[in-house]
Amino acid sequence: MAISRLLIANRGEIALRIHRAAHEMGIETVAVHSTADADAMHVRLADHAICIGPPAARDSYLNVAAIISAAEISRADAIHPGYGFLSENAQFAEIVEAHDITWIGPKPEHIRTMGDKVAAKRTAGALGLPLVPGSDGAVDDIGEARKVAAEIGYPVLVKAASGGGGRGMKVVPSEDQLETLISQARSEAKAAFGDDTVYIEKYLGNPRHIEFQIFGDGKGNAIHLGERDCSLQRRHQKVLEEAPSPVITPAERDRMGGIVARAMADMGYRGAGTIEFLWENGEFYFIEMNTRLQVEHPVTEAITGVDLVREQIRIAEGLPLSVLQEDIVFSGHAIECRINAEDPWNFTPSPGLVESYHAAGGMHVRVDSGLYAGYRIPPYYDSMIAKLIVYGRTREGCIMRLRRALDEMVVGGVKTSIPLHQAIIRDPDFESGDYSIKWLEQWLEEKVGLAAAEHAGDSGQ
Repeated sequence: MAISRLLIANRGEIALRIHRAAHEMGIETVAVHSTADADAMHVRLADHAICIGPPAARDSYLNVAAIISAAEISRADAIHPGYGFLSENAQFAEIVEAHDITWIGPKPEHIRTMGDKVAAKRTAGALGLPLVPGSDGAVDDIGEARKVAAEIGYPVLVKAASGGGGRGMKVVPSEDQLETLISQARSEAKAAFGDDTVYIEKYLGNPRHIEFQIFGDGKGNAIHLGERDCSLQRRHQKVLEEAPSPVITPAERDRMGGIVARAMADMGYRGAGTIEFLWENGEFYFIEMNTRLQVEHPVTEAITGVDLVREQIRIAEGLPLSVLQEDIVFSGHAIECRINAEDPWNFTPSPGLVESYHAAGGMHVRVDSGLYAGYRIPPYYDSMIAKLIVYGRTREGCIMRLRRALDEMVVGGVKTSIPLHQAIIRDPDFESGDYSIKWLEQWLEEKVGLAAAEHAGDSGQ
């Protein structure tokens, strides 16, 4: 069924990204927004705009009744959830479909299964994906936990079955700390997610975070669009992503890509999804699946030429995949920097008035952002205000272009993470591609410590 009017159940740069893809397909858009986002760029550009509540996300972007009402009032025949907010809420997807509105996303049962880390791990194993050694499911008592940990060897990682972002996650170095840290993990998980279920995995010493982009048509066909390296993280939050990974060979890409595509085909998966792995010493270990579009999807678009949002909409309309696996050609290199409104060194949020704004430009430079001079960044939501995506024929050329683009980009009136990115991409370890998921936090500890010492010296202390 052809979609004629699409409601965008999100905000910020991803709402604008969806609006642009829809308009290029001749589809009208409906922007829903909180009172804090009345002047947002996607609200200004959409064909229709409806206020759905006050600034707090729970009263607006997480308000299912308000979003469904907005869809009915505007006569939208489809809803795209973007990422975050309700994008991986299976119940919301079911409600959308129950109202005869097209859900631009995976089947609700797949969202539910993959949203539970224990169920996701069990499903991934059954589909043939390699798993991190660990418990078969939830660990219910300390005796069972000790047995599992002894079998796989210390250190081990205790993880919450629900949620993410590092909450409910504890590294256990030895048996004498197991009971205490499991208790702490349960308490954190209960407070954050309302579910104290935990499981145990082998703790990998120095892995990279490698994820594969997949697409399925929901009818037993699926493809992969290569991997992204998302190892540069702080507190389990991604800071910079690149594709392809500097450490994955074409043979490894073909092998693992084939495995994940076959798994998604067997699952009957529909739409966009990302299979996330830890990679160490040539081995992949499944950690989770995201049943939505990723923040970092533009780097995949850059090296494949496939518009992932357009593909999502086509699949939701019941159309077949626009490309076959043999049509996918990986060319060049792309890097994305997440630009946040925050202090680049202590990460304190910096909302406020954007006094001046100049987006980087030039050949193969893309900026996904709703910023403009005079816009006031609200304090109520995630601090990401822009994504800078740069493409080059080689990784070295891409880095050189990214340096120039970061130097060119201006966001006046608020602090941003641009200086952090400028420093990261000039570090020899990054230039050589020699980094892991632990690298950035160790690097920050060293850099911030040196900066503090220099400041103390300048002050005569």
